[in-house]
Amino acid sequence: MPRPRRTLISIEDTPYYHCCSRVVRRAFLCGDDKYSGKNYDHRRGWVEEQILKLTEVFAIDVAAYAVMSNHLHIVLYIDLETVNNWSDREVVEQWHKLFNGTALTQMFTKGEVIDEHLVVQLKHQIAIYRSRLCDISWFMRCLNEPIARQANLEDNCTGHFWEGRFKSQALLDEAAVLACMAYVELNPIRAKMASTPEQSDFTSLKLRVNQS
Repeated sequence: MPRPRRTLISIEDTPYYHCCSRVVRRAFLCGDDKYSGKNYDHRRGWVEEQILKLTEVFAIDVAAYAVMSNHLHIVLYIDLETVNNWSDREVVEQWHKLFNGTALTQMFTKGEVIDEHLVVQLKHQIAIYRSRLCDISWFMRCLNEPIARQANLEDNCTGHFWEGRFKSQALLDEAAVLACMAYVELNPIRAKMASTPEQSDFTSLKLRVNQS
């Protein structure tokens, strides 16, 4: 029986987690689909672009990622120090990069006067946003849902694109983190999608090589 996500993620034990999402349909996330004859390589760019976008929003760092043919791997670091140091205004501004928020939070970011009886409501909403901005489940939701909508639109269909739950694994020490990062980044080479790090498209490994 699947366990609640809150029992799988414990910041007290480790801030590092390896997450994996897999598609449920026969059609690939990317690459050549032998059934339809279509090529979906461009979807790898969708995923990478969304990953990099989310790193500018969440207090969650991406240590490694690899976009494969029918699944993706990502190693995440929850940065509690950053999220706790954000001011209330910074929290709301970060959240508004992805969502509209509420009329109240919109008023707050515009510097409008908030009625005294609404301040408690505003503080509560900001606390929720702060919590979500360091929440792996929200990160993965904001990664997977836009990709699913784009893929469904392109395929002219509805329904689930990803498995209902992403898989997550706690990385409890430095050795586990390094081993997992190597596993994730070398996935395309093991799968013979690439022969060298420089050819490992849509991975953090290639990004690191290009920046060195």
